[in-house]
Amino acid sequence: MDRTKNTLTVLLGTAIPIVAFAKSGSVDYSWGADALATMHDYVITLALYVLYLCYAIAAIMAVISAVQIYIKMNMGEDGVTKSIVTLIGACLFIIGASIVLPAFFGYRI
Repeated sequence: MDRTKNTLTVLLGTAIPIVAFAKSGSVDYSWGADALATMHDYVITLALYVLYLCYAIAAIMAVISAVQIYIKMNMGEDGVTKSIVTLIGACLFIIGASIVLPAFFGYRI
């Protein structure tokens, strides 16, 4: 039964021609420039939203880190300086990345 099914499938697959149509030379490309401009505007808008989202997340993380540093200082734990330097480094990275990465891709945000 299984062999018969396989044979029937192979025969039907070779017997039924599959027609593929390719548009060669008759394509209207006039919509391309408008579509690219629309896509560019969309990507820039999303880049701004992502940048603002990163700023919000960075602000929340900075507040949380500052509270953790405050608690460490009050409890007299070790590593307060390391935590402060890490927080400052993270803030500098977020500021630098928000300026450098868009400039790297040629966008001025």
